[in-house]
Amino acid sequence: ATTHGNRVAMSHACAARHSCSSVVAVVSHRGRAALLRRFSSAARAPPVIDLSPLRDGGLSSSSPLVREVADACEQWGFFQVVNHGIDEDLCARAEEQQRAFFALPMEVKECMRRSADNSRGWYNDELTKQLRDWKEGLDFGSTPPMDWSLADADARNGTLDGYNRFPPADLLPSFRPTMLEYYDALAGVATGLARLFSLGLGMPADFFEPYLRRTQHTSYLRLNYYAPYTGEDPTQLCISPHKDAGFLTVLRQDVGCHSLQVRDRQAPDGWVTVRPEPAAFTINTGDMAQIYSNNRYHAPEHRVLTSPSTPRYSAPFFYNPAYTAAVQPLPSLGAPHFDRCVWGYFRAMRFAGDFADYGEEIQISDFAKGSGSWHVSNQSRFMAEVDFDASFDVEAMRPLLTRSSA
Repeated sequence: ATTHGNRVAMSHACAARHSCSSVVAVVSHRGRAALLRRFSSAARAPPVIDLSPLRDGGLSSSSPLVREVADACEQWGFFQVVNHGIDEDLCARAEEQQRAFFALPMEVKECMRRSADNSRGWYNDELTKQLRDWKEGLDFGSTPPMDWSLADADARNGTLDGYNRFPPADLLPSFRPTMLEYYDALAGVATGLARLFSLGLGMPADFFEPYLRRTQHTSYLRLNYYAPYTGEDPTQLCISPHKDAGFLTVLRQDVGCHSLQVRDRQAPDGWVTVRPEPAAFTINTGDMAQIYSNNRYHAPEHRVLTSPSTPRYSAPFFYNPAYTAAVQPLPSLGAPHFDRCVWGYFRAMRFAGDFADYGEEIQISDFAKGSGSWHVSNQSRFMAEVDFDASFDVEAMRPLLTRSSA
């Protein structure tokens, strides 16, 4: 939990930019990434990686970029990327629309509130490990046909996660088209990173494609707004310590406020602030990548601090496999440390915990060999009863989500 000291540190972090930013402003983009890597190592921070070689093509498992990404996934599970190919104009337009959305009257957002049978929409009551977050959010994501020309409520768009909800076009006419363009751009970056992840594990670059291709992946973009904290609890966090459930996350941070922290694996009681560099995206490894990698890649625990004075925005893109994907360690990585984990089951259980208190939150440790967890057998019951092409109702399906009935 955070302390009064964290709160003071947070105030200073939001008041000043990262001290090395002015130093690197005059060097080339590629040289800037190298300098930032050296600075990050000295300061015990996740590295900054230049993705230019990814766009150049011709990568192999021995390429320096592949090794850089693999090392970052193994040591930190967090890194920043520059030269990623997303135009800054698009990022600026998306941020403008995000701020405009959260400035809408509360009654407008309430009409988009997510529900027990639709995980997509607006909310201000999310739980992380049974603790209330200090934030507002809006989730929207992939659809089976991935045809953005269809109406959002079209039956063909139905998924386990529900249907997308966007603000009325007469209030924010540019919101939906801008955000969908941004979504597709983020998916492109994530696809490239998945190829690097695969090469780093000694597999062909396209190994994960069957589970992550455009019409298969079940990713979603989350828009977050963290208002200045006005409460009295010194331990309150915007988001409590957690690990991301999916394959990987592509995050656009607010450069004006540094509140994202990752747990330092070399000092487990310590937290390292991830200071966003201009034009960079922050990447972190998810639980599913940790299973696929047989614990070689690390899904890091991270949290978001509150600020008493500075509002903050962020937009994480959660790159997730197909609902039916049976995630298990790659056979080339030795004796498996995990049993098979079906992503659709893991995702449904995690949303149930975000939406309401359904007991202890599901973790990949539940699928560790010899864990004896009830989730291993309950997963089979779930697969026999749930239609992944229909919205999953966490209240109606409560018997499948609670241990007492497993």
